Amino acid sequence: MIKRAVILSTGDEITSGKVVDTNANYLSDKLAEIGIDLVAVLTVGDVPERLEWAWRTAIAMADVVISTGGIGPTVDDLTTETVARIAGVKLVRDQTSVDKMRRMFATINRPMPENNLKQADFPEGAEVIPNELGTAPGFRMPMNVDGHESQLIVLPGVPREMKPMMENWVVPWLQKNRGTDTVFAVRIFQTFGMSESALDEAVAGLIKPGEAKVGLRASFPQISLRLTVEGKPAEANRKLEELAERVRGKISQFLFAEGEASMEEVVGRLFVEKKLKLAIAESCTGGLIGHRLTNVPGSSNYLLADLVTYSNDAKAALLGVQSATLEKFGAVSEECVREMAGGARKRIGAHVAIATSGIAGPDGGTPDKPVGTVCIALDSDGVKASRRYQMRGTRDWIKLLTSQVALDWLRRYALGLEIGESALFRR
Repeated sequence: MIKRAVILSTGDEITSGKVVDTNANYLSDKLAEIGIDLVAVLTVGDVPERLEWAWRTAIAMADVVISTGGIGPTVDDLTTETVARIAGVKLVRDQTSVDKMRRMFATINRPMPENNLKQADFPEGAEVIPNELGTAPGFRMPMNVDGHESQLIVLPGVPREMKPMMENWVVPWLQKNRGTDTVFAVRIFQTFGMSESALDEAVAGLIKPGEAKVGLRASFPQISLRLTVEGKPAEANRKLEELAERVRGKISQFLFAEGEASMEEVVGRLFVEKKLKLAIAESCTGGLIGHRLTNVPGSSNYLLADLVTYSNDAKAALLGVQSATLEKFGAVSEECVREMAGGARKRIGAHVAIATSGIAGPDGGTPDKPVGTVCIALDSDGVKASRRYQMRGTRDWIKLLTSQVALDWLRRYALGLEIGESALFRR
């Protein structure tokens, strides 16, 4: 019966800080969804002695250890050899994996380096977990160390390969081996415009102890609230929907999605559904709003243009911002962004336009307009709005936060909602 888990992330690139370990966050979420208690997350570099210590430590604490990384073809990929050494078994080459690798290289008309064969070697007795997107299969095997048995699940470190393997193979296997027929029904609420503490306070007392597990996670610039209900399938889903309705009623002003959807995904879906055409005029955000929207497939159905007018001359030439406006109010002003949005909409022929201008820092601030001063405007036939905000943080945070506010405006516009105020950012 599998109740407790440890995540083991390996690689010098992680311990050195050169790569952020997003795999552990993803795996933590997946384990929570199926009700497996995550005991610890261990991170260790590519050093044999440290890897062996990490594996032995993880096995002693958990019923299942899920590792990512260290199964590539190079000399510093040591996970498979380490597991085999601890288990006291030899490595065995899997011909099916070899054949699949050779086919993958043949499809791109490249010879396969011989060191790739290392990825087809597995500890004797291991079950291969197929990797449909890469050359590194994973594997599962039981391990007994000092009388404690644990299941080891080894996956590649590349997220685009690891995630499908986790969802298609590992999660079903874990669910089957939890030793109970209860399920964990999960609902995630994505919010923007209130702090984590304010969200916690808003739902305090809303859900009684024992009804559900409530978790909050800040993932700048949004905050998610997760409800988890355990029970028989029908009862758990019924209870979850009842609790979800309570949450919606309490935080509806700040709730922009349920599930894992991002703000740009929500905006894109709404604009496609409502057949709206969009133009963007960006200054301080430097194309970030357009970048986020075009990361979502289907953006060509509604996004007509994204004009990055960083200089005053560009604002005047491309958007028709009046020189008198720039001289009197400056580029970072509600007056300027209103003309930017209006000019973009008319010149591009869109239903709606959004515009941004600000001082992202670390330099350029003044007493009247300190670093973090941002102005946003929206222009359409029926709705015209502008706001000045005072944001805080580093340059990249200010840019990202500005793009999030602008996207939230577009979401509200598409839904026919009033442009929202926020105590977090409003000057």
